[in-house]
Amino acid sequence: MKEGGKLSLFREWQLAVPLALAFAALFLAPLLLLVGVSFYNDEKITQPGFASWLKFYGDPFNYKVIGDTLLLGAKTVCTTVLIGYPLALVYLDLSARLQKVLLFVIVMPLLLSVVVRTFAWIVVLGREGVVNSVLMGLGVISEPLKLLQTELGLVISLTQIEMPLMLLPLISVMSRLDPNLRDASAALGASRWRTLFTVIVPLSMPGLIAGCLLVFASSTTAFISQTVIGGVRLIYLPLVIWQQSLVVYHWPLAAVASLSLVVSVLSVVAALSWAGRRSGGYVNG
Repeated sequence: MKEGGKLSLFREWQLAVPLALAFAALFLAPLLLLVGVSFYNDEKITQPGFASWLKFYGDPFNYKVIGDTLLLGAKTVCTTVLIGYPLALVYLDLSARLQKVLLFVIVMPLLLSVVVRTFAWIVVLGREGVVNSVLMGLGVISEPLKLLQTELGLVISLTQIEMPLMLLPLISVMSRLDPNLRDASAALGASRWRTLFTVIVPLSMPGLIAGCLLVFASSTTAFISQTVIGGVRLIYLPLVIWQQSLVVYHWPLAAVASLSLVVSVLSVVAALSWAGRRSGGYVNG
């Protein structure tokens, strides 16, 4: 029996080998290459040293860029949660047919190129775009608002672009919740708000954390949206990486910026994962 179990385990590992090789070739090898390139002093990659690291972290401006990049991800996560969670609750109360319609609407943006969606937001947020036209038509504002090349406009566009990444894991978890739990909570005298915060939210926390991880990682690295909507006035780490690698051709400095982005995002992702495990432990007892 033990030999059969070992053979079965060996076969399972055999199935994982192609994925492991693809992961090593497409992610691990480029990451190690970035680490190696970052320890050079010059653009021609001929003089090993720590000058690129000292230059990047010796400039206070780069600390601001890192902070702004992480703050952009945090703001996008907050707005997607505020809009996405009520949509997920609405999804639970719909009929099966309407749930399919709403799910199609949620998935549909993923079928479009991010470039198309980003340029569509230029039409929406422009001085003569949909938002300003509606607000001026209603008499809310007397002159067009400046939404392009601002952080507000960028967060608005990223919220719509990243919304499926929040809703899909959230709906997946919430759909598996026992609907009798809400009835039981109401029968025990809990209000709808108390049921929401003491029953539904804790049980849906794994989906919420997963959505936050996906939205944060995607929004902080959304180079196209940050560049097209935010413009060159808003500088984030992806833009710095692009400038150093394809404009200045300083590959070691671009490698340092890339590794800084990876470490910064992974640190927040690890913190969110830890918070999710802690909350899951509290829910389970």
